[in-house]
Amino acid sequence: MVQSVELLFDEATDVAVRAEWQRLWDAGMPSRTRVRAESNRPHITLFVARHIPPEIDELLGRRIATPSFHIRLGGLVMFGGRHVTLSRLVVPSKSLLSLHRSVFDLAAHATEITPHIRPGEWTPHVTLARRLPADQIAEAARLLDGGDIVGRASVVRRWDGDAKREWVVTAPP
Repeated sequence: MVQSVELLFDEATDVAVRAEWQRLWDAGMPSRTRVRAESNRPHITLFVARHIPPEIDELLGRRIATPSFHIRLGGLVMFGGRHVTLSRLVVPSKSLLSLHRSVFDLAAHATEITPHIRPGEWTPHVTLARRLPADQIAEAARLLDGGDIVGRASVVRRWDGDAKREWVVTAPP
């Protein structure tokens, strides 16, 4: 499993993304709705590693300010081949890129960092579905053709995939 640092959204943005998850699910397609755990929330992954030690958590808690900036979820993007991960791209802003860089710099000594999370290689996105068959991509795009989702960043959380545990690193706005 992995551990991550993730950016969560305000309630309205969370609800808008969950509505897209539900549209896919209602159409019989894979969707993040399938995961029923309370910790399954729409988010932007800022950092991923095999293990993030407690001292990095302490640094994040002390040095990362509560985010309060606008987020724009734009067009769809697909990662993969025959089965894809369908996501919404996040339009990069100065605030988002600065937060990402700060988190990365503070956590850079974690174990086995995922290469695509490094500044300059990172593609900010919000996952809508995993393992979507290639023959369902066009229908999924049609279902989700409702324009951009504009909202706000809310808090930064940590996720420990081994312990199946989450906690907030920054205070809610």
